[in-house]
Amino acid sequence: MAPNHGRTIVEREAITRRFDKQAQKEPLLLNLTRASFLIMVIFVLLGVYIVSRAHLTEQFLAVERQSEALIDPDEGEDALTPENIEAQILAFTLRLREQELVLPVGDDPRPRAFTINPGEPARYIAARLAAAGFINDADLFNLYLRVEKLDRNIEAGNFMLAESMTIPEIALELQQARFEEVLVTIPEGFRAEEIAERLAENFVIDSERFLTAVRQPQSLGLLDAYDFLSNLPQGASLEGYLFPDTYRFPVNASGPELVLVSMLDNFANRVGAEGLSGGTSGMNDHDLVTLASIVEREAVQDDERPLIASVYLNRLNNTCRDVGGTYLQADPTVQYAKGTTGDWWWKPQTIQEYAQVDSLYNTYLHPGLPPGPIASPGLRAIEATSNPTQTTYCFFLATGDEGRHVFAETLAEHNQNFSIYGYQP
Repeated sequence: MAPNHGRTIVEREAITRRFDKQAQKEPLLLNLTRASFLIMVIFVLLGVYIVSRAHLTEQFLAVERQSEALIDPDEGEDALTPENIEAQILAFTLRLREQELVLPVGDDPRPRAFTINPGEPARYIAARLAAAGFINDADLFNLYLRVEKLDRNIEAGNFMLAESMTIPEIALELQQARFEEVLVTIPEGFRAEEIAERLAENFVIDSERFLTAVRQPQSLGLLDAYDFLSNLPQGASLEGYLFPDTYRFPVNASGPELVLVSMLDNFANRVGAEGLSGGTSGMNDHDLVTLASIVEREAVQDDERPLIASVYLNRLNNTCRDVGGTYLQADPTVQYAKGTTGDWWWKPQTIQEYAQVDSLYNTYLHPGLPPGPIASPGLRAIEATSNPTQTTYCFFLATGDEGRHVFAETLAEHNQNFSIYGYQP
């Protein structure tokens, strides 16, 4: 019997129903595909909006709001606004890279200068920081600034940054401009004019402006701030109290007060009123600093400072009969009086020239101490003057051997030393 190739009515209905179901599914899949595509487009548009808005925000950071009333008080940090959505995305991106924030460029702690110009956008600052070798990633730095809301508080000015600083440390440093700083060493025995020149050479402050403040300290109100200046004679300068040391000063300091306060604070910490009294010499305060400044200019070797101090004290106490009074006959005091720009410590050709210098600082002509210090004594000179070696020496003479001196009790011994060391008395 031949096979039946036809379909029964039941079979044809089943096939029809199967096709109808398939036809019903196709619109559903099409709708799902269209919805997925639409959602993707929305996210792409949102991303483009966020990036575009971020770029525009960066360009208009310097524009101030015209009215605070434009801010909706009902929009808090949790409100679903474009700003908050953007902030959340940026914060999430930063969290993914938070380990990179604490990785410095290098391990060199030495500070280097970095200048920010007025009105310079944060993005440009980040790029220059990377170019200067302070950060590895300008984009990450800029992202950190925005998330932490530090980008609008960056100040224009000079900063001192180091390779060993992290991104958060650099960002915090940029919130407050600092002056570029310079190390300045003031040696023992410098007079005020030499200190002023040293400061001017390092662009700290104009020399004349500094000297005016040194010579008129009462105009700055500094005398009442330090107990060791309480007995400063009327009209006296700060000569002798500008403690010699190495200081870190700002370039182009706003005024002499900043420099003077650093030096006077150092004097207070290293010497103070206590260091100017109570010694075996019997000298105190301004007189002690005055004599210590002379000892500083005379002595080269530390072990000779107490000996040189003893010679001058013996003369002041009038125990040196061959001197004929309380004359110190200290060469540095006359050199100080005669000193001029470029030659602050004048040296005569012969000792007889000292008698021709008409000044109260000429201790060959005027007995006792000069009117005030002639230089800035260091701590060792002050301590040697406060507690000198007990001797009967009245004379000393340089031997020409590494700044050493030979000492004598009488004028005859002193003249003999002149002959020994090739001097003409």
